[in-house]
Amino acid sequence: MTSLSPDYQQLALDIKKWGLELGFSEVGITDIDLSKHEAQLQRWLDLGYHGEMDYMAAHGMKRARPAELVPGTVRVISVKMNYLPPDASFAKTLKNTDKAYISRYALGRDYHKLMRNRIKQLGQKIEQHVDQLGFRPFVDSAPVLERQLAEKAGLGWQGKHSLLINKEAGSWFFLGELFVDIPLPIDKPNEFEGCGKCVACITLCPTGAIVAPYVVDARKCISYLTIELQGPIPEQYRPLLGNRIYGCDDCQLVCPWNRFGQITDEADFHPRKQLKDKDLLELFSWDEATFLKNTEGSPIRRIGHQRWRRNIAVGLGNAQFNQAIVDALTTTRDDSTALVKEHIDWALEQQQSKQQKLLRKTARLIRIVEKGLPRDA
Repeated sequence: MTSLSPDYQQLALDIKKWGLELGFSEVGITDIDLSKHEAQLQRWLDLGYHGEMDYMAAHGMKRARPAELVPGTVRVISVKMNYLPPDASFAKTLKNTDKAYISRYALGRDYHKLMRNRIKQLGQKIEQHVDQLGFRPFVDSAPVLERQLAEKAGLGWQGKHSLLINKEAGSWFFLGELFVDIPLPIDKPNEFEGCGKCVACITLCPTGAIVAPYVVDARKCISYLTIELQGPIPEQYRPLLGNRIYGCDDCQLVCPWNRFGQITDEADFHPRKQLKDKDLLELFSWDEATFLKNTEGSPIRRIGHQRWRRNIAVGLGNAQFNQAIVDALTTTRDDSTALVKEHIDWALEQQQSKQQKLLRKTARLIRIVEKGLPRDA
């Protein structure tokens, strides 16, 4: 077999071309020095901002040291893939308390497997053009500082909500990485910081989870509360969830840069009809078999049927008073697990409180009308 002596400069250009052909919207290459982020990462962990996500602390500084995670790694190829679906009017759903709001990224197929397969294909393509290649693909599945690596690779800057922002694409994209052991030329790190004095994401976060610019206390974040948290949702946050039953997009919805959001070319990321624009009551009625069927291949499936019902019960409690909601909650209460029952009881209290307010308001209106009527009416 003839030994291959690659022209790394040309190979880097080819890698970016192959990445685009595989469906990635942008590809960048960086070295593995993340030492400047270690102190900030340790402080975030020391403050307990990772909540129940013990895996964040378990790996320690390995997250900031790619070569400890995959020995031999000298470069990281960072990729991004757009996921913004064609119908981008989901903000209206937040205003309709009877509807269920599901984070945009979760309305289609789970991105982890799709992107990981594409990144693996990119590694295999590179492998054909070098003597020997060690590589490993990652998509939000291991201790990797993906946003910091993407920033070093020139794909954007970390916004004050901690997500990566690209001035041509906003923040509606997924990130993935390919660790490699060949000395590819690196791209110029991002030097553009587009947030400026804007604090819209901080001001409008429903739970105040963005505790400082670039710092998120996951324990307060609606995405954490509805996806990562295993047990009961703390009562002080339940009213703030509104109708958000899986994830939250508020910090992205208010970001000015997302007016440049690019529509995805991936049909798999388009919203599924069984999840898009659905009433809370309809989703609450799913038994476990229906839940598993309708969430097959979806990231939603990972939270399981019980946490799904937990989240929806909170949404029903936050909805306007509706006797149908009260009936549904009451009917299913006794057959529910302790976790779901706790949230059903809370939701019933909210509905009953709203009913009493509605009755008092109606009584006041009747008195006002009666006072205005002629005596002989």
